[in-house]
Amino acid sequence: MTDQAIINEVGLRDGLQNQPVTVDTATKAKLAQLLVDAGMRYLEPVSFVSPKAIPQMADAAALTPLLPQGDALHFPLHYTALVPNLKGYQLARDAGYPTVALVLSTTDSFNERNLRMSLEQAAQSCEAIIAAAKADGIATRTYISGAFACPYDGPVPVTLPQQLSERMFAAGSDEVAIADTIGAGNPQQMKDIMAPLIREFGAEKFYVHLHDTRGLAAAMAWAAADLGVRRFDASVGGLGGCPFAPGATGNMATEDLVYLLESAGLKTGIDIEGLRGAVALAAEATQRPLGGRILSWMESQEKQGKTPCIG
Repeated sequence: MTDQAIINEVGLRDGLQNQPVTVDTATKAKLAQLLVDAGMRYLEPVSFVSPKAIPQMADAAALTPLLPQGDALHFPLHYTALVPNLKGYQLARDAGYPTVALVLSTTDSFNERNLRMSLEQAAQSCEAIIAAAKADGIATRTYISGAFACPYDGPVPVTLPQQLSERMFAAGSDEVAIADTIGAGNPQQMKDIMAPLIREFGAEKFYVHLHDTRGLAAAMAWAAADLGVRRFDASVGGLGGCPFAPGATGNMATEDLVYLLESAGLKTGIDIEGLRGAVALAAEATQRPLGGRILSWMESQEKQGKTPCIG
């Protein structure tokens, strides 16, 4: 398996969607530029959802043309838009997104709160979006949300995210993301869910999406990496939270994930030092303290007059 790892930055979307302070469009664009300057090449900056449901994403169409453009920078940038339904998909398609992310939660309760659909209705909606995207030449990634536990119904059996993953691949989804939406999982569960799926479909087909509610996100990320997964979501400074998942805290901090992977010999192409400016801007914009553990350690080293060794 390759020693290259991909980190998909979801701070602009998942990180900001649940913040009480609305971040303006220009600041979001500036944050995207700082992330790209630090080496980020995969970003999920928007979701095309009802502005009444998630007002922080109301500027998705306005933000899109302000994002850094790979053609101008002479290196590829990979943008994904989250879409909850066929209407959202059409908006993302018309905005020019080459990849869309779909959401399928593991229980009726979570799908009802998130999408106002039952589990079966949500699965059928995903299948319809995947079919439309295939016809339009747009790639799809389906998130199996609440893969470890539902915020309303509690733990789910490992067979459920497996079955939903298989169904989405059968529908033609290019990738599947196993999402610990409320940070309720542990490394053994990660292995139990993903090992059979990887044997069947290959590790390159999977992302993992982790929230650090109980402090186990790094351990779970490494459990996935140990199985061969090389695609991960993360959020700058640990921003995050789901409006429809009570108790969900921030995603795993991008800077902590970069350190974890790089220190273990996996190359991300992302500079932790370069992320510090992005964390500072995100903290200022959201009016809350942010930053992964590695940044606190770096600051403590600097206060002692030492140069942090992070390679």
